[in-house]
Amino acid sequence: MDSQKSGTLGAAFVLLQGLVTALFPQISIKFIKQMVGKNFDNASELEAKPAYRRRLRALGVGIVAAAGTSLLLQGLDETDDEPAPTDAPAEETGPEADETAEPDE
Repeated sequence: MDSQKSGTLGAAFVLLQGLVTALFPQISIKFIKQMVGKNFDNASELEAKPAYRRRLRALGVGIVAAAGTSLLLQGLDETDDEPAPTDAPAEETGPEADETAEPDE
């Protein structure tokens, strides 16, 4: 798999993870409890405060924004790879090209 496809796949996975975190923070809390429980006793008895849930939702929204931006920029990179047409006429610059310029007195 080339780097462009793996980057797109990674960004899509992070986007999905951010959506789950933003919409269902309780799933993320359960996952965190399981990870902490591997190293500490009584981790399953921990209770998440409402402020923690709000911060977790905000983190999920930020992750969605970052991953979505990454996907959009990757899409723009693909269209930028196409050569630009070169047969467009060059525009003149300067005061003689500006029809609205007033003559100096």
